[in-house]
Amino acid sequence: MRTLAAVFKALSDETRLSMLGLLLREGELCVCDFVEVLGVTQSKASRHLHYLVNAGLLQDRREAVWVYFRIAENPGVLLSAVLSSLRELLPQHIPAELLDALETWRKSRAKDCTACKPLAARGRAGGGRP
Repeated sequence: MRTLAAVFKALSDETRLSMLGLLLREGELCVCDFVEVLGVTQSKASRHLHYLVNAGLLQDRREAVWVYFRIAENPGVLLSAVLSSLRELLPQHIPAELLDALETWRKSRAKDCTACKPLAARGRAGGGRP
């Protein structure tokens, strides 16, 4: 019962729901993507994302100084059921302005060879060190 309560507590915040919706739609995003799109500080974005990780809904990976988040790959039966429902509901409820902000951010980020790009992409683009 505690696990279920922790999951629903994690889902009870609009910012975290927005983050989950974006991840369900996009697959994987960097903390900096959430900072730009949601207009929150890096520490606030990280705190919300780690809340979702601790609830078992997300997992993260580090690449140099960047941290990327995605939906948990092997969440177990309970979380799988919750995530399945969220896959049905959340992506269609993401505000258009968030999707527009993400697209604008991606276009501006593409011009900067070192901003939030995986190492392989920076190397191909001729970018420098992180």
